[in-house]
Amino acid sequence: MSNVIKVGMAELNTVGPPDTIRTSGLGSCVGLVLYDEIRLVAGMAHVMLPSSSLCRQARPNPAKYADTAIPALLKCLEEDGARMFSLKAKLAGGAQMFSFSTGNDMMRIGPRNVEAIKEKLNQLRIPIIAEDVGGSSGRTIEFDPQSKKLHIRTVNQGTKEI
Repeated sequence: MSNVIKVGMAELNTVGPPDTIRTSGLGSCVGLVLYDEIRLVAGMAHVMLPSSSLCRQARPNPAKYADTAIPALLKCLEEDGARMFSLKAKLAGGAQMFSFSTGNDMMRIGPRNVEAIKEKLNQLRIPIIAEDVGGSSGRTIEFDPQSKKLHIRTVNQGTKEI
């Protein structure tokens, strides 16, 4: 019997077959999946913001920010038996949910989240196998570590697999 492991906003978790892992409410947030396709272990982070550098909290939630969520997720995956050299990535979300009349880059949260995640994955040499990012619609995603498929349900656009 399989379970669906739920990942809330600014959370992360790991999973192995037969279970799957899901997050919903991805607007400007990005759902990042890292997985070891040989060991069949996967992890998901629901990233809200690109950088922890603007956080004023003494101990910020590492899953909330792209720059801290990825190292935290890697640590959990390694504890579950994943190997860094065989990790792959899939991501979805990063929508621009609202239009702004100003050209202020700070308001581009979705695109900035995607950029920050891609930059960090590039630094770590983790290849992005597939992505469904941008646009202006929210998403719910579910990853199956057995099939390595990311199921994406997009508001008003139906479902697809990557």
